[in-house]
Amino acid sequence: MVWEAPLIQPHRIGEINKFGRARPKEKRVNQVFDVDIEQLKALYGSPLFVTSESRLRQNVRQLKRAFEVRYGNVSHGWSYKTNYISAVCNIMHQEGSLAEVVSAFEYEKARQLGVPGEKIIFNGPNKTRIILERAIADSAQINIDHLDELHLIESVASAQGRVASVGLRLNFDTGFSEPWSRFGFNIETGQAHQAAKEVVLSEHLRLKGLHSHIGTFILEPRAYSEQVKIMCKFMRDLEGREEVCIDTIDLGGGLPSHNALQGIYLPPDQVVPSIGEYAEAICNTLVEETMYRTRTNRPMPKLVIESGRAVADDAQVLLTSVVGRKRLPDGRQAAILDAGTNLLFTAYWYNHKVELAAPCRGLPEETVLYGPLCMNIDVVRNSIQLPPLQVGDTMVISPTGAYNNTQWMQFIEYRPNVVLVHESGEVSVIREAENLEVMTSQDRLPEHLALPFL
Repeated sequence: MVWEAPLIQPHRIGEINKFGRARPKEKRVNQVFDVDIEQLKALYGSPLFVTSESRLRQNVRQLKRAFEVRYGNVSHGWSYKTNYISAVCNIMHQEGSLAEVVSAFEYEKARQLGVPGEKIIFNGPNKTRIILERAIADSAQINIDHLDELHLIESVASAQGRVASVGLRLNFDTGFSEPWSRFGFNIETGQAHQAAKEVVLSEHLRLKGLHSHIGTFILEPRAYSEQVKIMCKFMRDLEGREEVCIDTIDLGGGLPSHNALQGIYLPPDQVVPSIGEYAEAICNTLVEETMYRTRTNRPMPKLVIESGRAVADDAQVLLTSVVGRKRLPDGRQAAILDAGTNLLFTAYWYNHKVELAAPCRGLPEETVLYGPLCMNIDVVRNSIQLPPLQVGDTMVISPTGAYNNTQWMQFIEYRPNVVLVHESGEVSVIREAENLEVMTSQDRLPEHLALPFL
């Protein structure tokens, strides 16, 4: 037992019950996705990412169903940048999702997994000639980001003697979110019309789709309704001016998960609309805005939703352990964890849910959760009410399924195992923990540097 100087903790108004005690806010958990936590730690170590196959499948089915019952011709594009662990991607593809990729790496990853080119949506502003040669030969769905890319795609298609079917990425102001004007062609300035005209006049390009992405973690369904209106107006104008028929309206992603954004004080259950509300806003507007096609016996455009976060975030948790404790100068309890922002990059903008797998040993108090990095900004939670903690205590941090297994850093610490809980309840490793061999396998030592000391 280590002696600590006594600390007087003032009671905070509204945080005590009639007996003068603060009610513990975090209940103890023993399982994640119906698997024992301590058993997982014993087998696969700590920290540990735990992913649920059942939850992933349920989420993507719910998303697709919400749109399909309101608008028949719908496709879901799985955003690889959200989580490109192979098992996660193939779960999505088994559920019928296309691959939405934004780089040569992601494109090659999708093809390696067996995704045919015609089931790949190729976005992003950095498409090299080499990868475009492959994508065009594979008949991938390429959305053009800028004029230089347009000319490059035309050049590649010409060299191959092909006519490449392409889409235009658009940007515009919906009035609901900050315009993402760095991507695509702006409608308000006329850039988009000019780009469309160049595509239509080309012998080697065929304009088949329109694409846009209005932001991330969009909490207002009306923003998507406005997005649909603007894109459909552009489509009507374009089809009226040029000999073109748009067959795809791709709304990108941006649907939120039930994570808690920093700076928003109400819980996610109160501020995050349901998938059904987004589907209602999008599909009702799309049907209304494309009614002119029905009147002229023209087919309705296919709707594409490129959602990542909304289907993956709550399908994964992070198990982490307390490795040290201290009392900060201002009196707050601090705990050092074996997982920090190197693994939990989203801690920079979310207040993740934290649950204890250890018994409660006293009254909760304000606590700071630090990671293992030698950086002052390595903070998992800046302020949370937790009971006194002990070394070895396990915490469950959630949701973590979106953008952590792609934006994590190899910095100071090895990255840990990622496991999948199968629908059968079996558990398997879907990404192995790193070790020294992995981390040094790409190093090359010049001969004169082979010895550390001369």
